Amino acid sequence: MKVSVIGAGLAGSEAAWQLAQRGIQVTLYEMKPEKRTPAHVTNDFAELCCSNSLRSDQLENAVGLLKEELRRLGSLIMACADATRVEAGGALAVDRNGFSAMVTEKIRSCPNITVVPGEVTELPEGEVLVASGPLTSDALAQRLQELLGADTALHFYDAAAPLIAADSVDMNSAWMGSRYDKGTADYANCPMTQAEYDAFWQALITAEEAPVHGFEDQKVFEGCMPVEVMARRGHDTLLYGPLKPRGLDDPRTGRWPYAVVQLRRDNSDGSVYNLVGFQTHLKFPEQKRVFSMIPALRNAEFLRYGVMHRNTFLDSPRLLDRYYRMKKEPRIAFAGQMTGVEGYVESCASGYLAAVELSRRLRDLPPLDFPRETAIGALGLYISDTAVTVFQPMNINFGIMPPLDHRVKGKRDKNAELSRRSLEIVNGMREETLR
Repeated sequence: MKVSVIGAGLAGSEAAWQLAQRGIQVTLYEMKPEKRTPAHVTNDFAELCCSNSLRSDQLENAVGLLKEELRRLGSLIMACADATRVEAGGALAVDRNGFSAMVTEKIRSCPNITVVPGEVTELPEGEVLVASGPLTSDALAQRLQELLGADTALHFYDAAAPLIAADSVDMNSAWMGSRYDKGTADYANCPMTQAEYDAFWQALITAEEAPVHGFEDQKVFEGCMPVEVMARRGHDTLLYGPLKPRGLDDPRTGRWPYAVVQLRRDNSDGSVYNLVGFQTHLKFPEQKRVFSMIPALRNAEFLRYGVMHRNTFLDSPRLLDRYYRMKKEPRIAFAGQMTGVEGYVESCASGYLAAVELSRRLRDLPPLDFPRETAIGALGLYISDTAVTVFQPMNINFGIMPPLDHRVKGKRDKNAELSRRSLEIVNGMREETLR
């Protein structure tokens, strides 16, 4: 029972630890210190290249729930984060260097883990878990491209539009339908009058954009055409693009509105909507301010803001199953941001689930299916959901989990109840999961 894990980031470190705790002999490959990417500054494992915050630690927040699930299931990353936390209000922030040093010490001192430094350019034989991250080295990326197929893997993450919770759309100001009534009524159409559009357009063209980081390629902006760039090309440009009203009869007036923003479901449950054509590079607060000027979105709950940067990830719904394993070659699994999960804690969760399932398969135990009601399960089911036709990376959020079967007033109380439901399930699975 041996497994090769490639990459000692958050996902790879978590995966190696979980495998080792279940009696699996792990060879952990890490290219540092022999080679680093521009984002790395230390030789430690689980290096936090961006913020030192793991975001909210409150159970009314989906990432807070994900943390608590991982804590109850024996996560190495969460144990080290809690041990090195610094005050940050309701968030879990850590001493960056202390956190990484503790993870490194735990991994290096584990008798079932052998660390092999140096860049990996070929996948080892046998069971392999690839957790090399969004900045995977060119040589390994090329090898993975050959393995996965040129048309189905390693897309560049150029742009994404915001995602909002479907139940936060004011359907009194919108209607379901398709252009020229073709097909089924799959779009939520959000109309705007001329006065509303004029105010929206003015706010959009003057909104503040996020800074461009050094690793980003500005050439992608022309190809992706952020909505604010399109708007600055002229007052009517959007009216011939993503806000085109042609063929959309408002059932309340029987006429085409002046402008229409269309929302398209982003998951099979229809609980998450994508703002069609609204890829953007605006700062997050500006996105909320400007896009909430659309009448039907005045109270919209943003599950993910639009972003633009260069990144590498798999077309996971076509390639991976709910356990992060390759469908066509199950001896190879993936974990971390390259699977399409966004964020430190989400990467950790993918490494956890991939390792637990791999260890069970090696020991002839049946799969352990985390249901969609749990945050861990919801992530695995999202990245493997073949109904997601245009796949984009996602943070954990309550929108990809099933709604409650009863009404709870207030967003915080509703989210707390969703967390309570999830943790009851996790508690019931805990003994079997830790085997």
